[in-house]
Amino acid sequence: MSSQTAPESTLGGIAQGDAPVLESLISMNLDSLENSNLDPRTYFLVRLAALVAMDAAPVSYVMNLGLAAEVGVSAEEVQGTLIAIAPMVGSARVASAAGAILRGAFGVAEAGLPQQRNA
Repeated sequence: MSSQTAPESTLGGIAQGDAPVLESLISMNLDSLENSNLDPRTYFLVRLAALVAMDAAPVSYVMNLGLAAEVGVSAEEVQGTLIAIAPMVGSARVASAAGAILRGAFGVAEAGLPQQRNA
């Protein structure tokens, strides 16, 4: 087999949270924080809602929730945001987001999640 080409390597780095790519994304996003005129906590909770609505990749949650934690956003506020947006985006999107957060932040595979019991 041949080694990965440059685009495949770059895309693989992005998907796995390659630092230089993420640093560029963080820098770009911090500029939007300044321009939003929102306080940092509200800004990151709004971003969380947008990530859920677009069914974002796990790395997007890792990056945004990491920054959110740095400005004092709590796990309870994240959960409250997911509950608040569920009627708008649907329970499937919220469940998908919860799985993406677990996979991204904790490396939990879906197969590792407990199975629901049928009543």
